[in-house]
Amino acid sequence: MTRMFLSIGLIGTMVSSLGCAPTLSQPFQDMKSQSQPITIYRLQNYESQASTGGVAAPGMLPPQIQQWMSAGAQLLPPGLLPPGLLPGTALTPAPNASRFHNFPILGTVVVTDSRQRDDIMNLFGSESNFVQPRQACMFAEFGFQIGQGPAPGSPAGAPAGAPPADILVSLSCDQVQLINYNWPHGTRNGLGPDTSKKIIAIVQRAFGS
Repeated sequence: MTRMFLSIGLIGTMVSSLGCAPTLSQPFQDMKSQSQPITIYRLQNYESQASTGGVAAPGMLPPQIQQWMSAGAQLLPPGLLPPGLLPGTALTPAPNASRFHNFPILGTVVVTDSRQRDDIMNLFGSESNFVQPRQACMFAEFGFQIGQGPAPGSPAGAPAGAPPADILVSLSCDQVQLINYNWPHGTRNGLGPDTSKKIIAIVQRAFGS
């Protein structure tokens, strides 16, 4: 009899544990269960207004980027910093560069590792990862596309389908922007220090830097 009660208690504990499994906010929960493809873009966060060949100069960069360069940018490996942020380097990308929501694309990685896919879904789908933004700007260093959509730079008339969840990530502005869907976490789209570190770990692993 005691053994039977222990078995029932064990089953109850397992059911309770399963029932408490975290559910991600939409659209990320459905996209995770559907194993939607994920692409990460490395982006040029700022372009010089000067003619082609312009280089970085003191005071040329927006104040948010200048502050980030003196405070948080050192968390990124040099190979993942957008060109032009270091003095004397070009700010203007190639004129024919493909773009992700108007930001020039510097590199692209398709995520195939299941653990990394889960990390990305859990990152954007959990409200606890986000805070109230401290400033209003968007200089995106990275972009995430979850779901199948026309590749940036593809010709007009590409096959249409359910829109992907496109996310601009600005470490210099400490915030993200979701495109094609409503942001599920209300006004909490700001990045705290721990969330920024999670994003840096994800992109560093993806791009091998």
